[in-house]
Amino acid sequence: MSTDISSISSSSYLDSLKTGTETTTEESSDTLTQEDFFTLLTQQLTFQDPSEPADNDQMISQMTNFTMVEGISNLNTNFESLASSMTSNSALQASTLVGKQALVDSDTLDLADSGEAQGAVVVDSTVEDMVVRVTDASGQLVKTIDLGTQSEGTSHFSWDGTDESGERLPSGEYSIEVQGSVDGDYTSFATQTFKNIESVNINNASGIVLNTKEGSVLLSSVEEIA
Repeated sequence: MSTDISSISSSSYLDSLKTGTETTTEESSDTLTQEDFFTLLTQQLTFQDPSEPADNDQMISQMTNFTMVEGISNLNTNFESLASSMTSNSALQASTLVGKQALVDSDTLDLADSGEAQGAVVVDSTVEDMVVRVTDASGQLVKTIDLGTQSEGTSHFSWDGTDESGERLPSGEYSIEVQGSVDGDYTSFATQTFKNIESVNINNASGIVLNTKEGSVLLSSVEEIA
């Protein structure tokens, strides 16, 4: 009578077949390798009943099943290696973002010693008489920027850092508010401004996370990097 290979899973029994002796207490792996499979196949052919030889279809099926299992196992190992490599590559690329600026949801503008402070507002319909109001830390209005009529989509704006009289203001953080008229109704809109990227994290579930003083934001949700 033929021996069913699928019923044998212990490597200790495989060792006894190879050596012809009882198994020792040496530590061994429970994984059935290709070498073990062919050892079992050889033993099956050696000890089969001549009057009832092993069925060829059954042997081919066993060989096919083993090859498929081994292939899937190797594929999983390769995918794990690829995922690890991609994570390392993502971390390297993400590190280059530190020190740059990301356009994130914020109602404040960071004014440097020189240059402009920039932001954006996203609207889903045409807005008339859109204005940006800039206030200092004390709540005093220091600048009004007239954007006029803006169509649906993202509208960018910039502030040169001067007050209404043209004098350059000190560097620091200034609050902003954007308002405009939609179908005759005056309303406020959410704003986005550029914030320094202070650090990055690699989250395997979500991807690259950018950390700014406004908080953490996923890189996939950031529209612009400056």
